[in-house]
This record gives sequence, structure tokens and C-alpha cells, in this order.
Amino acid sequence: MLREYKTISEVAGPLMLVKQVEGVTYGELGEIELSSGEIRRCKVLEVNEDTVVVQLFESATGINVADSKVRFLGRGLELPVSTDMLGRVFNGLGRPIDGGPDIMPEKRLDINGLPMNPAARNYPSEFIQTGVSAIDGLNTLVRGQKLPIFSGSGLPHAQLAAQIARQAKVLGADSKFAVVFAAVGITFEEADYFISDFKQTGAIDRAVLFMNLANDPAVERISTPRMALTAAEYLAFEEDMHVLVIITDITNYAEALREVSAARKEVPGRRGYPGYLYTDLATLYERAGRQIGKEGSITLIPILTMPEDDKTHPIPDLTGYITEGQIILNRELYKKGIMPPIDVLPSLSRLKDKGIGVGKTREDHANTMNQLFAAYARGKEAKELAVILGEAALTEIDKAYARFATEFEARYVSQGFEEDRTITTTLEIGWELLSLLPVDELKRVKQEFIDKYMPTKK
Repeated sequence: MLREYKTISEVAGPLMLVKQVEGVTYGELGEIELSSGEIRRCKVLEVNEDTVVVQLFESATGINVADSKVRFLGRGLELPVSTDMLGRVFNGLGRPIDGGPDIMPEKRLDINGLPMNPAARNYPSEFIQTGVSAIDGLNTLVRGQKLPIFSGSGLPHAQLAAQIARQAKVLGADSKFAVVFAAVGITFEEADYFISDFKQTGAIDRAVLFMNLANDPAVERISTPRMALTAAEYLAFEEDMHVLVIITDITNYAEALREVSAARKEVPGRRGYPGYLYTDLATLYERAGRQIGKEGSITLIPILTMPEDDKTHPIPDLTGYITEGQIILNRELYKKGIMPPIDVLPSLSRLKDKGIGVGKTREDHANTMNQLFAAYARGKEAKELAVILGEAALTEIDKAYARFATEFEARYVSQGFEEDRTITTTLEIGWELLSLLPVDELKRVKQEFIDKYMPTKK
């Protein structure tokens, strides 16, 4: 029998102080029963001897301190899991919101998960095809990798996220593939866009969606990514599935963390975020990976909007330390109408070399990737020079590189949000672009690959 306490001493915004409690632990769930019989949920944020601070999941409106009762449930937040989750839509606390029945769980898992033992980690090495040339060809995603997308306010990261979720697949394996999609602090219109896109394209059949809206409480926002990763861990390590987890938007998650931290009167760190932001983000990101002896894997693409497009802001800065690279969306490319506006030069996938080459993509992938990077960088320099000195000041070879850069953006990077390119198509487009340059400029490609793959000029 759960003990009930009528010792609420204070309600301040989303926080409530309960005194004279026994045996209550940090992170424990509680229920507040109002005089009307209505039940509201809460979570223990702080324990100080016989006094606890709890955060409400719902509004504090209508709570009468004298008449309300609190009982603690002796467990933290748990997610009921089973393979029936595939094809379903849940809120940020793991409750179905798609009109379907409740999940009949195989088990209930603590959403905080267990950290993966570093010695049990397997090295990421298999290529994941997203169907997006700027990622597959130049900043390759590898199974078990953590590869964030750095975006800016108003840039089309939602469309890119939906495209990757729709198109991603592991090549050559007849393995089970699933997508866990968590939307954190988004508007109703965005949630509707994601759900309808998944349903129209049939991607919902292999996906689990968690939707946390902007008007939901901050404490639920903190739980949503953990719900998603708990579902992913179950599907990957108990059902042997390859799971791609997409979380958008990590910035909303960090803002919720800052809100809770301020309510607890903690000493703020950089830009008002709590000093433990790095550790907290690491507890999310480090749940991705592969385990020795397990078939399944978790690949993570967190999406975050950089406030004022600032890469040095604490959220992208700390994320960059924990993850293996970043895909950066560029506002200038967006203004030019290049979709998706991925800026390939500052983007980076630290594990791309492990997922490309013979038996994974194609033998010429590494050579063409290096050559395209070099040619595009030189082409951008030539175009900048033309702006300053005029095109007449450019040499013929500089003009060729400038033309290459323009064509590269228009044909390789820009492909819209509906086109799903195979890695072979991406490599062929790369070769067509390299054919715009004189052969003696292709210093990073082996002659045997030029002979084999270079399209013949008509």
C-alpha cells in the first residue's frame, strides 16, 4: 500500500514542496490527488532529508495545498515496450495518441537506460544509405554512428529529417530496419507534417513516433528523447533490428533543461544553461552504437537549431565534442534555392572512411569524394575572386573550377526532398561533374578509376 502525504507546503510554478516524507528517491514518480479526485503526475527533482521538491507534468492550476494528497510510486518513468510499437504514434510520455489501443508490453523499461560499457562497443563500419548525395557521397553515415545536423531557425531541417527517415536503409543486408523519430517541443503544424508524411509514404509501418508539442510541460520535454532511445534499445538489442533514431530539436530539449534548472535555483553556466549540460547531452548521445555479440544497432541523428546560426553556442559546441561529426545547413545555399542546403565543406563525418569502399559502396568512392571536396573548395575560391576582381581576372582553369562549383551545387547537393538517390547514382553524378575539369587536374583519383568510370565526352 502506497503512503499518502498531506504535507504539501508550497507550490511555485511547476515545482511543489512536500515535507515529512520517508524513503522517497530522486527521479521517482508521484501522483497528486486533488480534492475533486483528479490525478496529476509529478517527478521528484530533489531530496533533502524528509523534504522533497517535485516537478509537475501538468499545470499547477487548481491545486489546493490543504486538501491535496501526494503518493510516491516507488519507480521512475518507464516505457512499456514490444514490437507492436512499430507503426504507432506516442506523446512525450509514451502514451498512444493515434487513437489505437494501449501497447501490450513485453516488459517495462526505465527510460534512463543503462550506459553501454565501452569495452562492449563494436566499431561502426557499415554504410547506411540515406538517399541524400551530400551525405552519402561526401559525409557518409555509418551504422552505429552519432551524426548531428546543425541547422538554423527557418531552415528546412524538418523536411530533411523526414526525408532521411523515409529513405534510410542498410545496403546488402536483409536485416530488419526501423526508425524511431522523436519530435521535441515542436508546433502542432510540424507534428501534423511529420505524422502525415510518415503515413502517406508508408514509412510509418517501420517507425515509432514520439511527439512532444511546444505547449507540453518542460519536464515532459526532458523525457521525450529518453523514451525514444529506450524504444530504440529494445528494438536494437532485444529484437536484433538496425534502428535509426532521429531527434528534433535538441535545442528545445536544452531550453527545457535550462528552465528546470532555473526553477531549482541552480547556479547557471554558459548562457544560463546548467553546468551539467555536457554530461546530460552525453547521457543521450552515448546510448547509440553497436554492441559486440549483438546483431542490432542504434544510429543517431540529433537535429539542433543553432541560435543566431552560431556554431560556438553551447548546444552545438558541446554536441560537437560528443558526436562523430556534423552536417551543417547553410542559409546562403537556402537563399539560392538549393535543397537540402547542406554546406559540404564544413560538414564532417569522422567515420566515413570506415563505411565506404569495396564491398560497402564502391571502389572509387574515397577517390571521388576527395577530388570533389578539393575541386569544390577551389571553385568557391575562384568565384569569390571573381566577385572581387571581376571574371576577366580569372585564368581559364579558374573559370573551369568556378563553373564546376556552380554545377556541383545545382546537380549534386540540390536534389529536393523527394528524390531518393542510390549510392551508384550519387557516384555517377560525381563523375559527370569531374568530367567538367581537365583530366590532368584530377590528381586525387587513380588513373584506373578514371579509365573505368569517367563518362566519355561526346
